[in-house]
Amino acid sequence: MIRYTLRCDQDHSFESWFQSSSAYDSQVKRKLVSCPVCGSAKVEKAIMAPRIVSKKGRDKAPAPVETPAQATASESTASESTSLMMAQERELRAKLRELRDHIVKNADNVGERFPNEARAMHYGDKEHRPIYGEASPEEARSLIEEGVEVSPLPTLPEDRN
Repeated sequence: MIRYTLRCDQDHSFESWFQSSSAYDSQVKRKLVSCPVCGSAKVEKAIMAPRIVSKKGRDKAPAPVETPAQATASESTASESTSLMMAQERELRAKLRELRDHIVKNADNVGERFPNEARAMHYGDKEHRPIYGEASPEEARSLIEEGVEVSPLPTLPEDRN
C-alpha cells in the first residue's frame, strides 16, 4: 500500500491510500479520485518526502515532511481543535465543580463512617439523607455488590495538588 498526499485544483490537500502507483494512475485517469472538501476530480500528487523505515526502527519511523501550506493548514486545524477541546474541558470542569459544590453544600460529610452509614440507610436502620464521605475501593465495591447506590465525589486535577 502507498499513501499519497494529494492536492486538488482548488488547493485542498488530503491523503489517500492506493494499492500501487499504477492503481493511483488508473483511478485518477478514470476520475475515481476526488477531493473530500470540494469534490473536484482534478487531483495531483503533492510534494512529500518518502517514509523509509529500517527493520530495526519500525517503531521510530520519522514523520513525513510537510510542505509549508500543509504545515499552516494542520497548525490552524490543530489550534482550532485544541481551543475547542480546551473550551469543552473548561466547561466540563466547571460542571463537575458545580456538582461537587452542590453535594458538599446539601449533604452531610460522614467521613470514614461512610460505608457504615450508607449500609445502615440502605437496610432501613437509619433514615435516608444525602451523605458523602470516604471509602476504600474495597469498601465501595462491597457496597455496590450489596446493592447500595454509591458514586465517587467528582475530583478535579487542581484538587489533588
